[in-house]
Amino acid sequence: MATSSRAKKKTVRIASGRKRARQDVKLNAANTALRSRFRTVIKNVQKAVAAGDKAKATELFQTAQGVIDKIADKGIFHKNKAARHKSRLAAKVKALATAA
Repeated sequence: MATSSRAKKKTVRIASGRKRARQDVKLNAANTALRSRFRTVIKNVQKAVAAGDKAKATELFQTAQGVIDKIADKGIFHKNKAARHKSRLAAKVKALATAA
């Protein structure tokens, strides 16, 4: 977080550069929110698995897949990282389903 505040101190003189700086602030906020949502949905699935609630874990996993795919499509995370997270979550949910 310290690097972003340092980067904003440099003023841009060209109009297109100023516009780009304004856009970057909005994009950074949107990306940060999506990244936070990504972490939250993963934690929610993991909590449901830890609690042993198969139905809730399956439902949360379905919503998590959409969020993970959205993050990969926007390029915030690499597609392989998204696939890895989905695979690991799916394995946990599946193990929960077979154990019950």
